[in-house]
Amino acid sequence: MPAPRDPSTLLAAARLYYLEEMSQKDVAKALNTSRSNVSRMLSEAQRLGMVEIRVHDPAGRNRELETALRKRFGLQDVRVAERGAGGADRVVEQVGTLAAQLLLQLIQDGMTVGMSWGKALQAMVWATASEADYNVHVVQLVGGMSSISNEISGHELVRELAARLGSTYRFLHSPAVFSTSSARDTMLAEPSVASALEAARGAELAFVGIGTPSHGSSAAILASLDLSPEEEKDLWLAEPVGDVAARYFDAQGRPIHGAVEEQVLGISLTELSEIPNVVGVASGRAKCPGVLGALRGNLIDSLVCDESLARSVLSRAADFGGDD
Repeated sequence: MPAPRDPSTLLAAARLYYLEEMSQKDVAKALNTSRSNVSRMLSEAQRLGMVEIRVHDPAGRNRELETALRKRFGLQDVRVAERGAGGADRVVEQVGTLAAQLLLQLIQDGMTVGMSWGKALQAMVWATASEADYNVHVVQLVGGMSSISNEISGHELVRELAARLGSTYRFLHSPAVFSTSSARDTMLAEPSVASALEAARGAELAFVGIGTPSHGSSAAILASLDLSPEEEKDLWLAEPVGDVAARYFDAQGRPIHGAVEEQVLGISLTELSEIPNVVGVASGRAKCPGVLGALRGNLIDSLVCDESLARSVLSRAADFGGDD
């Protein structure tokens, strides 16, 4: 008989046991060896990568990655959508479903729940299905997106989520961005706007999308501001990696100050960080710098994402060591 650790023998044992579904006793007989030796051969085949065993969670979650993210960043709650069939739209749908499930686990009567915007949050809202009514109040963390016609606005998401929860909601009757800081300040002086922002600051739970400055609605916001060449130069010199509720931050999660910050109407990153549980919801590897920055800056307390994004965040964090 060939040596027990000979690759061809290990492969033969693995094929008979895993593919032919033979018992270890029958494999031992076929290979003229002992049952205990077959057990060692199967373990060795796994160690050498000849055999890979995957456990698929029926809930569609990768719990190993969830544990790794929770330990690495000290997160309250983590949900990672397991990789499955389908394209990017399917991934967003899976992330939205897990976010909706987490929402229903976290909300309690009497809560105020804050919302920003984004495709992942839209998927969460559409996946929310509750048989009971909740005595919660859903509010906007940032104004609507009137300047960006191809995106679902915060107004729509807040109203739809409240309808699905059987709860109440409050609009922030203002655009998200203004052409000048003085125009923004004028709107901030309106009592109804100031009151809506105060309600947002008092939220106990918030769900936020995480944007990437070079893609999607995050890039569209910057384009809509009509920044001067000097203002645009200052922005990119600050090296923004992401945004939450139209508030941009760098790789360490520090706020990007300047013209962009002064032309946005919504709660600040400092105010956001004071909400007890801010859940970031994102999908796709392109979001990795933004998600990692938000984690480093403690801008989010919980995370719902897909498997590829989770692996990218953990890999990039490991590459730089520590939290750098």
